[in-house]
Amino acid sequence: MTKLFIYCAALFSLSLVTTAAADERPAKPNIVLILTDDLGWQDVKCYDVDEPSPMETPNIDALAKRGVMFWQAYAPAPTCAPSRCAIMSGVHPARAQKTHVVGGNPPRPHHKTAHPMMPPWYSGRMPADEFTLAKALKNEGYATGHAGKWHMAIQHNAFPNAKDQGFSWSRSSRGARSAMKPNRVSDFATIEKNDSYRLDANGFPYHQNSEDALTFLRENCDKPFFLYYATWLVHAPIHTRSKQLLNKYCEKLGVQPDKDRPEEWKGKGQTNPFYCAMVEELDYYLGKVFDHLNQTEDPRWPGHKLSENTYLIFTSDNGGMEGNPREIYTDNYPLDRGKISLMEGGTRVPLIIIGPDIPCGLQSDVMVNGLDFYPTILSWVGAKPKKDKQLDGLDLSNLLKKDPTNASLVLDRNGKPRDTMVWHFPNSVALESTIRIGDYKLVRNYNHARDPRAEPLELYRLYRTDNGRQIRVDIEESQNLVDSLPNRVQAMNKRLFKILEEMNASYPYHNPTFRGIGRKGKLVPTVTSHEQIGRRVNFVFKEHGAKVVRANLIYSNNGNAKHEEWFRRSAKLTGENSVSAELPQGTTHYIINLIDENNFLVSYPDIPGGNHFNKTKETFAKYAIKSLTYRDKSPAPRK
Repeated sequence: MTKLFIYCAALFSLSLVTTAAADERPAKPNIVLILTDDLGWQDVKCYDVDEPSPMETPNIDALAKRGVMFWQAYAPAPTCAPSRCAIMSGVHPARAQKTHVVGGNPPRPHHKTAHPMMPPWYSGRMPADEFTLAKALKNEGYATGHAGKWHMAIQHNAFPNAKDQGFSWSRSSRGARSAMKPNRVSDFATIEKNDSYRLDANGFPYHQNSEDALTFLRENCDKPFFLYYATWLVHAPIHTRSKQLLNKYCEKLGVQPDKDRPEEWKGKGQTNPFYCAMVEELDYYLGKVFDHLNQTEDPRWPGHKLSENTYLIFTSDNGGMEGNPREIYTDNYPLDRGKISLMEGGTRVPLIIIGPDIPCGLQSDVMVNGLDFYPTILSWVGAKPKKDKQLDGLDLSNLLKKDPTNASLVLDRNGKPRDTMVWHFPNSVALESTIRIGDYKLVRNYNHARDPRAEPLELYRLYRTDNGRQIRVDIEESQNLVDSLPNRVQAMNKRLFKILEEMNASYPYHNPTFRGIGRKGKLVPTVTSHEQIGRRVNFVFKEHGAKVVRANLIYSNNGNAKHEEWFRRSAKLTGENSVSAELPQGTTHYIINLIDENNFLVSYPDIPGGNHFNKTKETFAKYAIKSLTYRDKSPAPRK
């Protein structure tokens, strides 16, 4: 126990004695969930390991001293949307079939001939009828507010949005995160009164996203409130409107932007002054929220501040985005890789939790996950999970209250301490699943057969546990132990498979149009005919050496719409090389997917590769079969 913890505990005990005569603490505590965007484990100053970070985060560092700082906290996924949906729904991305951003499209390779595999279908959004954390708290009498990024639907403004999912108050302004024009070394904010991003006395630009969060707090402090503050920082575009702040980091790092190529940055490590400035901006705006809670009297508890009855969670939606081919943003080292990868740099995130009965200044090595927030918050507010509600995370309230360093206090549904976590990302170029059991982590690569750089399985020992204390071994994931520990590899892979199968996870497919297809790829089936009778559709196919083992109907009920969305349901193999499916009511367009015994997926009609749609902005309905039962009700074009 640290001296700081003893000091904070003494202060808390003293406050109970001196306020004994005051009104009792309100039964319903306030909840503030701050979800930053792409903030890496090593971007926050108080998380420094090895080489110190140049970024200054005094407000977040101070927050860590007021609560528990977790060193082994994980996001549910390595990208934004699935993590956000998982946190708000409590459902694992693999179970929800929401494993990546956007989604709701027919399966197809990212490039028709260059990519050997393709991701499976995955949902474009959280279901509209999902009993979200916001709905649960609203039922408990909470004012529910969302400020900032949503991204739990097929597009930022598509259905369902925050108000469809349980929030009574929602604002999504990007504020100072709007693009700078013509580039990021111009269009800086000024002190002029008519400047939309007018600099304040400290040289920071006005940021509507921050002001929206504060507005909700000001308007709703007379009742128990739940604020979901989803920052747009520190996601791209990488820029700052504060020239003063940019100059500060240029001087600190001894660097200068290239005036001829201002949108590029090739400096390795954490040397990008634009990104460093963004991290400090984030810290500054969060500091305003912290200050408001600390300085504002609680109308429900006279003589006390809002912070005294508020639980606050600060974290990130995924690991740090290290950059793109044109620019290096940051570096998650010693963690390997970053966003869009299931290596540690893609999923390990900063996490600080503070609250009325949570000790101060404690650091924890207990393994926790964003999926744990839903059940934990329910416990804090004295609510029980809705009957039959799926929750894949675990309640951390007992851990946080009793001893945040004791992993045995996080109990699974069988009453046993949790030692296992699973991630599933069958998307992008990663195409992988991982499982962590205690000190070890197994990586399963689905693309190994066609990628000479990839091993089918990788095993790493991240830590060595000695008398309950975890000692760092290989958080860099640099020493693959797959050959030296075959029994452990086999056991962990079996456990991973079992968990994913229980969640009905979807897996990547081989691409039959890949230019290095090989012999098995030439055995794929072809569809020879199809017909629609009412809502029943039938397809006839011909096998060319590989047996068709299953089929899926991919359908849309808003084909050609702005937010066109596609869904999946199983189709029935009916014998004699045929497949049949019932079109759901309202289907506008549909496609059939055949999967053969070698896991090749054939689409009928054929769908162009991903790059085609990126360039042409076409809809998928253009290439699909139009349902005969669909009647286009849009007005006829004028002659």
